[in-house]
Amino acid sequence: MLEIQGPDKIFQDGLAKGQINLQQCDDCERFIFFPRILCPHCKGSSLTWRLASGDGTIHTTTTVRRKSERGGDYNVCMVELAEGVRMMSRVDEISPDDVKIGLPVTAFIGEIDGVPSVLCKPAGD
Repeated sequence: MLEIQGPDKIFQDGLAKGQINLQQCDDCERFIFFPRILCPHCKGSSLTWRLASGDGTIHTTTTVRRKSERGGDYNVCMVELAEGVRMMSRVDEISPDDVKIGLPVTAFIGEIDGVPSVLCKPAGD
């Protein structure tokens, strides 16, 4: 297995500590996700890690259908965080069919296959 390095490692280390950290460009002040070494907006190289608010909205979603003996159905979604970045995630605590575009969510650190991951739950839960 390849060892994670660079900005990806910093992001993963944050998840392991229970933190969702995003990079913010010191030049244009926009937030960035996926972790990078240059700002994709202005090409600035001065990026600072900031703790994400966790507030978000479902941008797109789909339900993956599986037999119950394989774990049952689950959703895969694109969540847009309040900071303006979008990331793939999953909404837990509700039926996959109840995950709708525009649903307000709160991001948190959970696990997928034993790996710390960004998951979401409906806001207010």
